Amino acid sequence: MRYDLNLLRTFIALLEERSVTRAAKRLGITQPALSNTLGRCRELFQDPLFIRERYGMRPTEKALAIGPAIRDALGEIDHLVLEQQTFDPATTTQRFVIAANDYVEYVFVPRLVERLQHRAPGIQIRIVPYGADLAETGVAAGDTALVLGRIVDPPDNLVVQPLMEDGLACVLRADHPFQGDQLTREAFESLKHVNMLPPGRLKKGLFEALGRQGLERDVAVSVTHFLSIPELIATTDYCTTLPNLICRRFVRDPRLRVVRPPADLGTFPVHLGWHVRYRQDPAHQWLREQIHDVGSELMAEGRGPAEGNG
Repeated sequence: MRYDLNLLRTFIALLEERSVTRAAKRLGITQPALSNTLGRCRELFQDPLFIRERYGMRPTEKALAIGPAIRDALGEIDHLVLEQQTFDPATTTQRFVIAANDYVEYVFVPRLVERLQHRAPGIQIRIVPYGADLAETGVAAGDTALVLGRIVDPPDNLVVQPLMEDGLACVLRADHPFQGDQLTREAFESLKHVNMLPPGRLKKGLFEALGRQGLERDVAVSVTHFLSIPELIATTDYCTTLPNLICRRFVRDPRLRVVRPPADLGTFPVHLGWHVRYRQDPAHQWLREQIHDVGSELMAEGRGPAEGNG
């Protein structure tokens, strides 16, 4: 029997997206065109494959059964094609879309770009926001090259690797009335705090860490970006608790001072994730190597709290 390979790609897009709208967008076709292709898929496999429900398309038992084999077969085809291609970072003008949370964008991306400007001067990087929803980033569909942040419960088609870990420290203004190197529990709980509220898992991690140690905060201000915090701390007696690598950047401001929290708040992970279709892509492999190298460098810098001013 003769068939169009695009039928299988449409099938996988629907299986992974569970939505005609998202699958059509991923494939770069109209929804009517996708519906037409789905009809041909149903004829090919002699099964409805997907049942329309209120919140999307539910795969049938047969679709779930044949999905892994079709995904693997398409992956092998992609691998064969990619093996014939070469990648030269020095001459590439390729564009990569990376989903990153605020922490990664502030701490990690500048170091990565600095590295790339020497090794791949023509490369283009576009950062899109990543909170907690992988579907919104496009990485689970393969539209976005990579995701950097805390990844919890990834789908089966996403490869996830640990990239680095960071700890937590506190920041005060340099001439704050509290002048020790480590906050006492009494001081921590008596101070007013500036709280960072990023979209995603970092907030949850800090709240859980404080809860484990039985520490309470009197939160006076909550903000949505790291860049607003130095001015708030430098002009008040407030305290903030942030990742070590963020603190290391703040400590360059002579108005600020980094101190240890009153208890060990543990660490939080940063993950690197990508769609399985990019597993053997030479360009993606090279970029992932650069990202891992930057992660190792930052880990080496971030061991222990930053030294405070004063």
